[in-house]
Amino acid sequence: MHMPRDASSSRDCSALQGPGGGGSPSQPFSSTDPSDLQPSEPIATLLVVDDEAAVRRVLVMRLQLAGYRVLCAEDGEEALALFHQEQPDLVVLDVMLPKLDGFAVCRRLRAESCVPIIFLSALDAIAERVAGLDLGADDYLPKPFSPKELEARIATILRRMGRGAATSEPREPATGSGVLRVGDLVVDTNRRQVTREGRRIALTYTEFSLLELLFREPGRVVPRAEILEQLWGYPPRRAADLRVVDVYVARLRGKLEPDPRNPELILTVRGTGYASQRVGEGTLAAAAAG
Repeated sequence: MHMPRDASSSRDCSALQGPGGGGSPSQPFSSTDPSDLQPSEPIATLLVVDDEAAVRRVLVMRLQLAGYRVLCAEDGEEALALFHQEQPDLVVLDVMLPKLDGFAVCRRLRAESCVPIIFLSALDAIAERVAGLDLGADDYLPKPFSPKELEARIATILRRMGRGAATSEPREPATGSGVLRVGDLVVDTNRRQVTREGRRIALTYTEFSLLELLFREPGRVVPRAEILEQLWGYPPRRAADLRVVDVYVARLRGKLEPDPRNPELILTVRGTGYASQRVGEGTLAAAAAG
């Protein structure tokens, strides 16, 4: 549904706050003073893209109360323009959008950026979820959803990136302090970069975190449920949740394996999960100072 353009477009969503906040009287949303919702130093900047004004209002209120600066767009073209203008830390993206759908927006963002993307969609079919994740989205939340669950998933992703230190959740400890060499791959855990023969392989935050988790203990079988909880921050509640892990392993293989159909680095342990291959020359060495 394409809603009429409102005050959220192309600007900080504090304009949506209704009385006292400069928003349109036809879209009352909260009588809370804007200064209470928008901290002087927000945890991070989020871009919320949804064509339903009611959804935007709820998410703006909840996310601002959680300490984020929130930007809004109601269609795909506006989302891309606002992304280039503001460079947000994370994008919450609806799939069904006017002008340019969420999948097309994600495809364009991934061509130039590794910004984390969480899809929202009323399409809960596994095929739709896989399609979104295969484009490089970091998570996929079917509608209707709990705003609290969305907040938790945002916090998990930002914490993994090293953002969100002001949240009440503890930051994940550093897992590496050097360089991991696996065959012809060089994994720099400090810079979160992967290179092969001196050429960098572009990985998203989630892809790198998956690589790091699997190669932390070469040869250990990591169950899919453990991967989901470690990287996405929630336990599997249905089979479709574990499909997220399979899609990301396939994406990682596509970027790292010479022949993804016959993987040598990331092995499938049928019915359980995944394990990294024990490569003789794979070592974790402290990064040389200076």
